[in-house]
Amino acid sequence: MTDVAREQGARRVNLSDPSLYINRELSWLSFNERVLAQAWDERHPLLERVRFVAISATNLDEFFMIRVSGLQQQVAAELPNPVPDGMTPEEQLSRIHDHTEDFLAEQREVLERVLLPALRREGVNLVPYDRLRRKEKKELRERFIRDILPVLTPLAIDPAHPFPHISNLSLNLLVVIEDVGRRVMARLKVPTTIDRFMRLSDDGANRSRQRQEIRLVRVEEVIAANLDELFPGKNVTASYIFQVTRNADFVIEEDEAADLLQAIEDELEGRWFGQSVRLVVTDEMPEGLREWLATNLGIDPKSVYAVPEPVGLGDFSELTHLERSDLLYPPLTPRVPDELRSSHSITSAIRNGDILLYHPYDSFAPVVEFVRAAASDPNVLAIKQTLYRVGSNSPIVEALSEARDEQTQVAVLVELKARFDEQPNIGWAKKLEAQGVHVAYGIVGLKTHAKICLVVRREGQGLRRYVHLGTGNYNPSTARIYTDFSYFTDDPKLCEDATDLFNYLTGYSAQEEYNALLVAPLTLRDGVLRLIEEQTQRATNGGPASITWKTNALTDPEIIEALYRASQAGVKIELIVRGICCLKPGIEGVSENIRVVSLVGRFLEHARIFAFGEGEDEKIFLGSADMMQRNLDRRVEQVFPLREEHHRRRVGRIMRLQLADTANGWEMKPDGTFKRLRPRDGEESLDSQAILIEDPTASVAVERGLVE
Repeated sequence: MTDVAREQGARRVNLSDPSLYINRELSWLSFNERVLAQAWDERHPLLERVRFVAISATNLDEFFMIRVSGLQQQVAAELPNPVPDGMTPEEQLSRIHDHTEDFLAEQREVLERVLLPALRREGVNLVPYDRLRRKEKKELRERFIRDILPVLTPLAIDPAHPFPHISNLSLNLLVVIEDVGRRVMARLKVPTTIDRFMRLSDDGANRSRQRQEIRLVRVEEVIAANLDELFPGKNVTASYIFQVTRNADFVIEEDEAADLLQAIEDELEGRWFGQSVRLVVTDEMPEGLREWLATNLGIDPKSVYAVPEPVGLGDFSELTHLERSDLLYPPLTPRVPDELRSSHSITSAIRNGDILLYHPYDSFAPVVEFVRAAASDPNVLAIKQTLYRVGSNSPIVEALSEARDEQTQVAVLVELKARFDEQPNIGWAKKLEAQGVHVAYGIVGLKTHAKICLVVRREGQGLRRYVHLGTGNYNPSTARIYTDFSYFTDDPKLCEDATDLFNYLTGYSAQEEYNALLVAPLTLRDGVLRLIEEQTQRATNGGPASITWKTNALTDPEIIEALYRASQAGVKIELIVRGICCLKPGIEGVSENIRVVSLVGRFLEHARIFAFGEGEDEKIFLGSADMMQRNLDRRVEQVFPLREEHHRRRVGRIMRLQLADTANGWEMKPDGTFKRLRPRDGEESLDSQAILIEDPTASVAVERGLVE
């Protein structure tokens, strides 16, 4: 296409046209399909494939709790809430329902037809209760009476007993009883304090096998088979499993909450009592009972899903804790780079040059050690850190709580509104405050999602600052399964920016300019748009221009329009977008220069990379932000530049390797659907994650000619 033709085409196309955008909700559902597809993939060990089924189920639960509940509220309030793709809330709910029906059917198919038979062949047998021997049923009855019956609470449902509250995602039995010529109902909640799968004792019948067989029974089947112990003298005619999903989102009016921590604790109590969003029932439940349940729960009939047992597939993650390591991924031993192993302290290593780690291939231990060493260092005068999701057992928080003394000032920004991590964060905030740590909760109306830790140390006659910047959370557990970058530097400009950012978070600083950091909601959006425009102008002027990104999600209309304009100008754009992507690639005259790839594999691809340009002019940024309106406008985020050329080269190699991945890669087509990438005839599959386990720098990929 000539420059003139390109300019004329750019003028003709309305880049806000809804046909150029993919619906956010449908894009997320497509991502969850790619997660479930891993359960079919024989590259993964068998129990890991079961784990992917469980992940896809819990993903869908959260989607209904947050996204579908929001759409239902929009419909109820008669709010149009226009989205870039032009779909109404009613249209989105209809499409979601149809997709979910198909998705649930595929979950059952891969579980029942593929995974459970394969587990049986490996000696892990999920046995239906009605196929147990009499001796085994007797054993389970004894265990039921001893361990389960005492914690069960049957609730009658009749004119004297109103319909009980059904807590979010609890597994329940609807028990049907014939009582003096009339049919009555009772609800029985399966306790969350017991395992979902009960293991049968080994009676010696399997000693001829090389490996002891593991035989399991679902606990709800055991409860259902022993209901006579709960309803003695009554005629129990049937029982059916069901599960309710509730609205788990909440909004805190921060400017009206005198105590934010207490306000969030109060809201968490209400999460289990939110508006009902979805009802899942076993397909054996008669239509009349489904309607009766839906009516009492206030659920639209279109939000009732009937599935074969078992209900609640998220609990199948329990199977990955069985003593069968041969059916799981082999353990990963992360690398500790030479510059850290050879240095007597992490601060001295940083003084010798910036350090870049890529987790989980590189160890997360240096991040923990950075905080732990600062906490015990008498020359450290201040430690400042943000905490978003740190998990239930956090060595970093433990170190921070021990650092507080007369000489060391410790300030921690704890984000209480990190969805589904509110409770542990509240606990950590209270613990830190009790130790005398200064705890702040951020800025009204904004979530603090930035990952940053600043250490101020007395050295010689002055002070020296060190900073850790990350793309992921300060959580050693997720650092073993999420791919993320950590960056240590003592660069004065970045350290000054870090100081200004903490003043913005904890005080009344009106700082809106930074030396090197791009900070949301202040400078990030404009900074990214400016960098895109630079490449657009280069291409317009006939020069080489490229944009290569890796992000979890791309939904922001303004950013997408800028990428479309860059593509129209001739900029080569390659995007690795793991999850939601509202941009359509490959549309003639709009995005024919854009390629979109999604990676789904053993590790969750979580890092954010933003590369602009080529060669000596290339600029690479890493950070905590996705290209979504919430991250750009309603969160505190940081995106930082890589200063040293060898780090930029390393990240470039990783990006090229991942774009060439034919084992974990999926490529988006112009209609928004994805096709799985496959190796060419005669070529071996390229698994970027496996190569990075072998070599986190990706140098081996260049040596083997896998990438340039």
